Amino acid sequence: MFGTFEFGLPDDPRRARRPGLRLWLLGVPTTLAWAVAGWSGALGLLDGFRLMSLNRVDTWGADAGPAVSLVLLFSISITVASSLGFAMLWGGGMPGMSLRGMGVGFRASSLAASLGIALGTGAAIPSWTPPESVGKRLPSEPWTDVDWVVYYEPYLVPAVAGVTALVMIMVLGRAFVTKAEADDRAQALAQTGRQVMGHVLGVEFTNVWVMGNPRFTVQVRFPTDAGERTVVATMITSPLQAPARGSTVKVTYDPRDPDSVRIDPDPADRAAGGNLGAFLPPLF
Repeated sequence: MFGTFEFGLPDDPRRARRPGLRLWLLGVPTTLAWAVAGWSGALGLLDGFRLMSLNRVDTWGADAGPAVSLVLLFSISITVASSLGFAMLWGGGMPGMSLRGMGVGFRASSLAASLGIALGTGAAIPSWTPPESVGKRLPSEPWTDVDWVVYYEPYLVPAVAGVTALVMIMVLGRAFVTKAEADDRAQALAQTGRQVMGHVLGVEFTNVWVMGNPRFTVQVRFPTDAGERTVVATMITSPLQAPARGSTVKVTYDPRDPDSVRIDPDPADRAAGGNLGAFLPPLF
């Protein structure tokens, strides 16, 4: 009954580009901002909570001036880092604000965050305040297993962030390779593919809207050098160009692989959009 909405405009392989220099330039200050956030957060927040957990001492007394300053620095740096990370998300989607590009931007911003936190908390390791006693709470209560985990927190936090950064590097690298391969195929199809007119045999609305444009699964028959061929593909169009059974569409296909196709609406086809009411997005 209700459609699914996705943020972004339809992918256009002809305009698809690999993540540009802007994404990488944003990544440097974003990583540095997260490093400052990790350093100040470790010494301004986690260090105090760690002492209170291990020894039950009040570390927020009258002499807590430096800790308060670090908390302020942490608040500023995490705000800047989050803003830059959001800019990376949008920067990865430019141009065209494609969903695939925004996915790369999200992975890149996640990598910058985890790498920055690993660097910042790693630099803070020598500055953590040692507990007043090791192995027992004051006055004589022994530590639990959880207490020992908290005790090694200065090493665990950067270690976990570092492992997360390594995972994100592998995920982002795979995303870059996949995107590059898809862009190469799309570019080759746009340059060497043949464009013919095809006829729509069947249409299924996927119940997904991309910035107000419906996504369809269409069954299309089109002529090739080896005879007519029928394929099933997806296409995103404006509601006014929604495909209908019997309408015509533009088909760009690879002569060496007729199953590799791109389907575009035919502006001259008056049958397109004839069933407009079935694809209007829900108002509530």
